[in-house]
Amino acid sequence: MNTDQFKYLRLLSRNYPTIASTATEIINLEAILNLPKGTEHFLSDLHGEYEAFEQVIRNGSGVVKRKIHDLFGDRLTDAEINGLATLIYYPEQKMDIVLETEENLDFWYRNTLFQLIELAVHVSSKYTRSKVRKAMPADFEYILQELLHENHHLMDKSLYYQEIITSIITLDRAAEFIGALARLIQRLVVDHLHIVGDVYDRGPYPDKIMDTLMAYHSLDFQWGNHDMLWMGAASGSRVCLANVLRISSRYLNLDIIEDSYGISIRPLALFAEAHYGDDPCTAFLPQQYEQAPQSTTEINQIARMHKAIAVIQFKLEGEIIARHPEFEMEHRLLLDMIDYKAGTVTMKGKTYPLKDAHFPTIDPANPYELTTDEKELIDKLTASFKNCEKLQRHVSFLYSKGSMVLTYNNNLLYHGCIPLNEDGSFMEMTLKGEKYAGRALLNQFEQIAREGYFRPSGTPEKKYALDIVWYLWTGAASSLFGKSEMTTFERYFVADKETHVEQKNAYYRLRNEEETCQKILAEFDLDSSGHIINGHTPVKEGKGESPIKANGKMLVIDGGFSPAYQKTTGLAGYTLLYNSFGLQLVSHQPFTSTEDAITQETDILSTRQVIETETERKLVRDTDIGKELLQQVDELKCLLSAYRQGLIKEQH
Repeated sequence: MNTDQFKYLRLLSRNYPTIASTATEIINLEAILNLPKGTEHFLSDLHGEYEAFEQVIRNGSGVVKRKIHDLFGDRLTDAEINGLATLIYYPEQKMDIVLETEENLDFWYRNTLFQLIELAVHVSSKYTRSKVRKAMPADFEYILQELLHENHHLMDKSLYYQEIITSIITLDRAAEFIGALARLIQRLVVDHLHIVGDVYDRGPYPDKIMDTLMAYHSLDFQWGNHDMLWMGAASGSRVCLANVLRISSRYLNLDIIEDSYGISIRPLALFAEAHYGDDPCTAFLPQQYEQAPQSTTEINQIARMHKAIAVIQFKLEGEIIARHPEFEMEHRLLLDMIDYKAGTVTMKGKTYPLKDAHFPTIDPANPYELTTDEKELIDKLTASFKNCEKLQRHVSFLYSKGSMVLTYNNNLLYHGCIPLNEDGSFMEMTLKGEKYAGRALLNQFEQIAREGYFRPSGTPEKKYALDIVWYLWTGAASSLFGKSEMTTFERYFVADKETHVEQKNAYYRLRNEEETCQKILAEFDLDSSGHIINGHTPVKEGKGESPIKANGKMLVIDGGFSPAYQKTTGLAGYTLLYNSFGLQLVSHQPFTSTEDAITQETDILSTRQVIETETERKLVRDTDIGKELLQQVDELKCLLSAYRQGLIKEQH
């Protein structure tokens, strides 16, 4: 034993000061290693669709109902199973209905409590008592422990358990206890949650999703391109903020800014009115505005705001491109390619007429310079984002739980892509004067993104980092974007759709090949039995595309939670389950509403597809946590040996 090992064992002995305590912990850990692996739940591209997300989280992508079927399939009708499942998903709301409709409430309470207790015992069976206890709500912890560890064969205790249930009902605590049991069951059916990017944009309630995730018991987060945009805006990036406001205007989601985060956009409204008040801004009318509840006056105001912030965005992007030749984005400098008198723009050697040639805030001689009013506006909005406590809390959580890429239980998780050249080699990018590719590139992107948030304001390091954060949103070598360019200007101002094309990175063609996926897995030190879990690009199931690629090595789980994508995808999202028996892909049909789920007991219609079945049931010892526990066991055995050799003294 060398000096460092001896010092470490001395430190370890403070936690385990005797042979008995050390041996007890070894026994405990080795027992845990032989429990079944917990269920992992993968979700991606939620895009603010809180109600559908909430239903999938509460039902565990159908795991809850599957457990009910397993236990009560021969005892309950389908209607009774649906009722019990709905009670578990939404206990408080469902109880309100029961209180109004149930004639024999005591009987219903007793019957339901016994069913929930039996189900809780069933779903807790693969966890230690300690882990189950920690998952219990404090108010009912003692009672739950007694009931969940009931021994039905001991007649002496039968009356004891019956009396507990009777007392709960008599003391008018049954509704609260049912809620506690429902939440415990929800908590135990999924051991760990993976969010593979993009909580933000499109849908109306990303903040509610973030609040739910922050309260979740165990999760990780792989950043998406839309998340990165909001992270940049919260960090002080003016160009990211302009993109956030532009997208929120485009999708009629400005309520997220004002109502959800309490950030006033009145300065933008006043600026737009002052400079674009006589401009119809036809090209900037929001998506689906015909079906919107807003009045024509409000829609027109949003269109003016939309155009105003888009022009500011193009100017700010031009500044970044000019100071970063290594981005190789000079072809995106389009404001100085406009003939302002003729109303045309020249791109890639071809001239196109503009749909809208009214640019009251652009100086043709210096098109990327912000006017005094634009600078004052963007500075005011940036300060509002940086000082929004709720937004900062959410973004801080994204940094603490999130990463660009993650290896977990021999699977590789990332949102967008691993940028590849046409020949399948890893695409290079220069960062801080050095070239990076593959795993090293993603590691650099992650480190620099963190600097964008944590570096002090005004420092060169923060300015550079925030420019990279914007590049992650739109750059050709960005692992979050995955296209040659983002044709935002063209979509607004040029009618010819040939200018709207965004060429996908070669990755999206090559990921269908098993050889490519094996190469990527090896780059991240994963063996050939692993899988890549990918989001970002909606799977066009309606056109025959499969989310399972490269002979099962690649699983793409963006099926379109957002209704904006569902005409293309033909469904409403994929989720993935990985339990001790293997991998299961779950496809979901559109969710109607939480109200329907509660009152009509409708669930999301989901279809499971088994991707891979384990030849032997996976145990905790086969997981990443198991590897850590095995290391702890080895260290404790060394400590035990040191005690028995007299190298370290017991502290009785």
